[in-house]
Amino acid sequence: MHKPTFILKRFLSFLFLITLSPPATTTTTTTTAYSVQVPPPPVNLLLPSDAVALLTFRSKADLDNKLLYTLNERFDYCQWLGVECVQGRVVRFVLEGCGLRGVFEPNSLTRLDQLRVLSLQNNSLAGPIPDLAGLANLKNLFLNHNSFSGTFPLSVLSLHRLRTLDLSHNNLTGSIPTELTVLDRLNYLRLDWNRFNGTIPPLNQSALEIFNVSSNNLTGPIPVTSTLSQFGISSFAWNPNLCGEIINKNCRSTSPFFESSTGVASPPSPLLQNAQSQGVVLSPKKHKRFGVILGFVIGVLILVPAVLTFFVLSKKRREQGSSKSTMLSSEAVNINGTDATIAPQVVNNELEVEEKKTPGAQLREKSGNLVFCAGEAQIYTLEQLMRASAELLGRGTIGTTYKAVMDNRLIVSVKRLDAGKTAITSGEMFEGHMEAVGVLRHPNLVPIRAYFQAKEERLIIYDYQPNGSLFNLIHGSRSTRAKPLHWTSCLKIAEDVAQGLAYIHQASRLVHGNLKSSNVLLGGDFEACLTDYCLAALADSSTTDDPDSAGYKAPEIHKSGHRATSKSDVYAFGILLLELLTCKPPSQHPFLVPTDMPEWVRAMREDDVGEDNRLGMLVEVAGICSLTSPEQRPAMGQVLKMIQEIKESVMIDDEARNSCTGYS
Repeated sequence: MHKPTFILKRFLSFLFLITLSPPATTTTTTTTAYSVQVPPPPVNLLLPSDAVALLTFRSKADLDNKLLYTLNERFDYCQWLGVECVQGRVVRFVLEGCGLRGVFEPNSLTRLDQLRVLSLQNNSLAGPIPDLAGLANLKNLFLNHNSFSGTFPLSVLSLHRLRTLDLSHNNLTGSIPTELTVLDRLNYLRLDWNRFNGTIPPLNQSALEIFNVSSNNLTGPIPVTSTLSQFGISSFAWNPNLCGEIINKNCRSTSPFFESSTGVASPPSPLLQNAQSQGVVLSPKKHKRFGVILGFVIGVLILVPAVLTFFVLSKKRREQGSSKSTMLSSEAVNINGTDATIAPQVVNNELEVEEKKTPGAQLREKSGNLVFCAGEAQIYTLEQLMRASAELLGRGTIGTTYKAVMDNRLIVSVKRLDAGKTAITSGEMFEGHMEAVGVLRHPNLVPIRAYFQAKEERLIIYDYQPNGSLFNLIHGSRSTRAKPLHWTSCLKIAEDVAQGLAYIHQASRLVHGNLKSSNVLLGGDFEACLTDYCLAALADSSTTDDPDSAGYKAPEIHKSGHRATSKSDVYAFGILLLELLTCKPPSQHPFLVPTDMPEWVRAMREDDVGEDNRLGMLVEVAGICSLTSPEQRPAMGQVLKMIQEIKESVMIDDEARNSCTGYS
């Protein structure tokens, strides 16, 4: 090495050390012979400001020394990992999955005023996001999949050239600022998987193409703007208190149980009508006094008949003695040779209990009352259920489902079976089937808590699932163009559904028989849970399915009209998996052999880049499950194992990716 070059490099290294030392009025250099005091020159004369910014960032964000940044020449920093320069200025800084641990130091990267792309995703950076106002030319910002905390960084609102903003999968809190509307160039916005609360701002940027605020704690109606209306339910999912037209969730309060769709309010009481017709306007004090008087009168009117009834019944009991034929709560009451039974009827849009008399009918002890399954505690009664307010959730193959809110605020789902669509008419057969199904318990099954039957009326009571169905998650509202779910969501949902089906097949001789996206609900922790399982045996096989429901049925079921089997469940799972991956209902699936499926799925997921291998593995599972011959389809336990192996391989790939080996 030439001596002048060696001296120059030593001098540059000396200057570099000066820039990293604490500021002082003077700097002292000591040798064995003498000491010299040298005043520190300005930083911008020693190192480029971009190099100082990068080194300052590394000093606090790379606590494990993953980044081997060394500076021998003035512009060496342009060759560092993740750095891209144009004419000596940093325009891209991308460190994805490099195992960074520390904080995003203020006044570090924010000095890169020519930066266009900043991506620090898939690391372990914590603390607040600093003031980014200095990045005036920034177009793309990816800080997702870290552990950033604090509130939404308001400084990004000053970045008027910003097109991409991804802060998802962090621990940010607070509200999403309404001022996001000023970012008129924004076309990609993800804020999902944080802890934001408040409402969604009325975003109306025409350029916005990707938007996701799911998995937060946002509340209230979603603004109906032309921009937000183009996104599906998945963009707003897992915010239990969001409502509005875009996600098909009514923001109005619930109505009385089994209210008709007309929504007409009940008329005022005759007493109030009389007061209104005479033009009486009650002052607050008079209104209060009137209410007290009215309450007293009503109390008397209720109390007197109750007392009289009590004495009459007491007299009857004394006459009848200890006869067991007087059990009103659990058995039919025999009066003059007739059986009086309790049966629910829809009267005036409310589910009421009516007394029917049928000559000579002999009922079982459990008829006319709620029967709780699998030792469930009887925490409510039929009367409480009948008084509940309700909301129509949907109409299915064999009945209608309601959300019922009882007086004690307990919420359940009630499926009311349609007598014209059920094949089992015997009360004993229905009870036996429900006892077999009611004992099934699994995290991916919506548990059946109780059932009720009396004459032709049958109810099945489930736990209420707060986050809607997989159908709504996949397809969104009618006014939106739904987009396929992210790869990780598809894998998680597929595993949950496979877990539930495998349990049904292994724990009993039963089958689901009616698997479809509308029968997969999202639980409180957003797990996929199967509902309407094992009820296909109750259905009349002559009933006509809608095109989408028919698309899940295996060929052998279509041809012969035979009952569902475990292998037909596997077929339906394969169709559901394709629906999950492509966002297309079964009626829009082309007839494809397994070898042609990957190309079609990729065409439907045109936004996914670099996921071909992962998609190919799931598409292969879907193809095997939906083979025409039932003998060639695997058992559901084998399907579950395939999906779990895919999950394990993905985790291994992600760990390898996080090592940052060979990144350029």
